[in-house]
Amino acid sequence: MAKKILVAVDESKNSMKAVNYVAKAMQPTATVALFSVIPDPTSACGLDSPSLTPLFKANRQTFCSIEDTKKDKVKGFMEKAKGVLVKAGFPSKNVTIKMRKKKSGIARDILKEARQGKYDTLVIGRRGLSGIKEFLFGSVSNKVVQLAKNVSVIVVD
Repeated sequence: MAKKILVAVDESKNSMKAVNYVAKAMQPTATVALFSVIPDPTSACGLDSPSLTPLFKANRQTFCSIEDTKKDKVKGFMEKAKGVLVKAGFPSKNVTIKMRKKKSGIARDILKEARQGKYDTLVIGRRGLSGIKEFLFGSVSNKVVQLAKNVSVIVVD
């Protein structure tokens, strides 16, 4: 039985499926952390090239506002997800929200949080990539499954 659950979320439908899975399948006595890795806006936009750094510096405020908007959207999603869990019987004090900036990669950052937080179960939604994109780039959920050690991983489709 899962006692300490990490739910990796972004703001996708598949993330909400993962939250709903936890709400229905897990014991409400467990503690749950909703965790999201916020990508760096410069890398997300492909502007992390050294030759484009002056462009980024000149438009720093614009990029920072994009990051703030993304954080606000994810936080709103996480508050909604917390409500789903509380409605399912999880005590509000047992459901936490955590956001971190991407450091070494989304999958690796999720696994680092799982390891450091000593979670026994990690739940993640399966990303809806096309077959070609998934073959070329992989998905976060695939990388998490491949790299996970000492934690049960549940991928919700």
